[in-house]
Amino acid sequence: MRIAFAAAAAAIAFSTPAMAQDVGTDIVGNDEAVIGTVEQNDGTTVVVNTGTYQVPLGTDAFAETDGVWTLNTTKAELETAYGAIMAEQEAALAAALVPGTAVATVDAQALGVIEEVGEDAVLLADGEERIALPLNLFALDAEGALIVLANHADIMAALEAQAG
Repeated sequence: MRIAFAAAAAAIAFSTPAMAQDVGTDIVGNDEAVIGTVEQNDGTTVVVNTGTYQVPLGTDAFAETDGVWTLNTTKAELETAYGAIMAEQEAALAAALVPGTAVATVDAQALGVIEEVGEDAVLLADGEERIALPLNLFALDAEGALIVLANHADIMAALEAQAG
């Protein structure tokens, strides 16, 4: 979903692509007010911290005007659009976090099936083995399948270390 948002933001951007925005740089909107500050830039995606959200945008969403990095939107418009995307993602994740749903790891290894969803943890069953994982480790992959944001080897190593 973040990729889709970056593409949508690029469509509303000025036509002059940016090459790079330095971390700490203020980004200004088309209303000449500061939208936020660049928090990360990996050369492809720039994360702008608006104070409310950390919004990932493609580098081509930005333009430089008179030495100022700009977006062709306002802070309110950006936060509204990104907030809607986040709400949609949260609803989709909540809908997937139900008993009986298969869960894989980020490296596409089957991990188990949800047995129980608690307030801040999920209990998975894989045959006789039970695995409890924090709720914040779960996400949907690009195809909408439920995954854990860790690879299988790391999860197994953590479980072995926890067992003693």
